[in-house]
Amino acid sequence: QVQLKESGGGLVQAGGSLRLSCAASGRTFSTYSMGWFRQAPGKEREFVAAITWGGGSTKYADSVKGRFTISRDNAKITVYLQMNSLKPEDTAVYFCAGTTKRPGIVVVQESYEYWGQGTQVTVSS
Repeated sequence: QVQLKESGGGLVQAGGSLRLSCAASGRTFSTYSMGWFRQAPGKEREFVAAITWGGGSTKYADSVKGRFTISRDNAKITVYLQMNSLKPEDTAVYFCAGTTKRPGIVVVQESYEYWGQGTQVTVSS
């Protein structure tokens, strides 16, 4: 079994930065492809970023490309989401997710077996 726990959310002004962390415990973390998703009030959960288990490949939603960076440290069993130039429309609950079934980039949330509980990010204008 795998447990994922996000941290690092909070309130920030537009143009500011936050770094989210997702700490994993349980099975061999390095075999997981990982992703970040977010859900704004009244909207469906959407893909934000993904990274392969080796960390060599990443993918981003168009809405965050150039502003957000996903990375992982397998030694620390942690995935990060560095968010810069934040906008009010980035306000959402952010979730990290992991899968052992697909080694490449995974953007479909139904393909992830493991999820964290989420962390709130609020960007004020």
